[in-house]
Amino acid sequence: MSRHLPLVFSCLMALIILEGTAIAGQLPYPIVDTGQQTCYSDTRQILCPKTGRTFSGQDAQFTGNAPAYRDNGDGTVSDLNTGLMWVKERGDKMSWKQAMRGAQNCRVGGYNDWRAPTIKELYSLIDFRGRVQRFSAKSIPYLDTRYFDFQYGDTRTGARNIDCQDWSATRYQGTTMKDQPTAFGVNFADGRIKGYPTATRDQRGLRFMRYVRGNRTYGSNDFKANGNGTVTDRATSLVWQQEDSGKTLNWQDALNYCEALNLGGKSDWRLPNAKELQSIVDYSRSPTATKSAAIDPAFSVSKIESYYWTSTTHLDGPHNGDAAVYIAFGRAMGYMNKRGSAQKTFMDVHGAGAQRSDPKSGDPAAYPQGQGPQGDDRRIYNFVRCVRGGQTAAYVPKALSALPPWDGTSSIPTGAISTGTHPRQSPPSDGQRMNQGSSGMGQQGHRGMGKQGRQGPPREAFTACENKSKGDQCSFNTPRGTMEGLCIAPQDQLVCAPANGRRGGMQ
Repeated sequence: MSRHLPLVFSCLMALIILEGTAIAGQLPYPIVDTGQQTCYSDTRQILCPKTGRTFSGQDAQFTGNAPAYRDNGDGTVSDLNTGLMWVKERGDKMSWKQAMRGAQNCRVGGYNDWRAPTIKELYSLIDFRGRVQRFSAKSIPYLDTRYFDFQYGDTRTGARNIDCQDWSATRYQGTTMKDQPTAFGVNFADGRIKGYPTATRDQRGLRFMRYVRGNRTYGSNDFKANGNGTVTDRATSLVWQQEDSGKTLNWQDALNYCEALNLGGKSDWRLPNAKELQSIVDYSRSPTATKSAAIDPAFSVSKIESYYWTSTTHLDGPHNGDAAVYIAFGRAMGYMNKRGSAQKTFMDVHGAGAQRSDPKSGDPAAYPQGQGPQGDDRRIYNFVRCVRGGQTAAYVPKALSALPPWDGTSSIPTGAISTGTHPRQSPPSDGQRMNQGSSGMGQQGHRGMGKQGRQGPPREAFTACENKSKGDQCSFNTPRGTMEGLCIAPQDQLVCAPANGRRGGMQ
């Protein structure tokens, strides 16, 4: 019997090795697909166009490593693509320092090697089948809640439903919001990466932490310049355009640019999706720290302070499909006002390496003070860096999806969930499938209540009071000009209203 032990031991070791390396083709840095399954124009949902047609080449027309998780039944969840293991529970909000120290005391699942995730590890979980509505009951998190516990912000305490960001261990190599030390985080409620000040002054500076273990190489690039205008990342198997577009483009033209690109003897270039493009951010670099964009020197940039388009549509707000994700390789700028003052300064508000979104088309002049409470810089015309290869294949969605209309009502609907675990039981999806021949709201996108009733305050009125307190001054742009007022909370949610009580330009 003993003579067979070496053979048994060898077989067991082989199984263990295979189990540990069976991650997305055994790449050290496999990119998990965004999950997006629906195509959009620059204003609405559309059937996915054929190659060479307007708006072809977008995220939903390519499929990569489909998200795949396993609930281990011991409080942990394994990502079968990345080899990372995560804590399942949501936990409590805490300061960044508390989040960093807490890993050494974490014993979930009986393991003692938990760590705070890097921003690239944390972003691997984001799922762009999510969408933001005004109320959490009608929103879908950018996270697969079949496997991971999730809570929206508790509006009963004055928080917004999107006040539920997750910390990462990645420090920003610079400062944001008036020279504050900053660390990056992911907001799985609204689908963004932003830098958040690490100094905690009050409850608004606390965020969640989800610890991780395993695959310590995840997020590490291995670039090789090929000498033909391309750069290969051997960690992900993606091949990148070494130089960028050289000029800024709107989203439609960005898609066209990559579809028409012939470089390095290849013509199958595409506009990268959000997770592909974020994979080449170098978070050790920044315009402040290294006088460069946040990208490896193997690449060329036309402008250090640059934003780059992705092929991923961002569903946030009343118009389903009119915005797309971009990555800020330069500082993520915005117009930030001093507390208690309406005066705004143009500054770095979210850090180089942030992921936000822009309107796909339009005039940047329509946003003289940006968008939202930090006045996110709206450029609309962004740079492009194309990609090819990787574990990605062409995909043709067969049907449209029914997208819900923007909930612009002024009161919380019956059954709204403002706190607690989100109840989604089915896989995240882009909605209920519709027949290709259907027409109407499913294809055109419903833009509010129309003649059925008066709309509540516009979304801008709510975002103008983000990170503010009741009674703070606020302002936002309207078709009639800039509306200035005060933050009030008529329905336990802060909204910017005219100081004199008149509606003025806010309609």
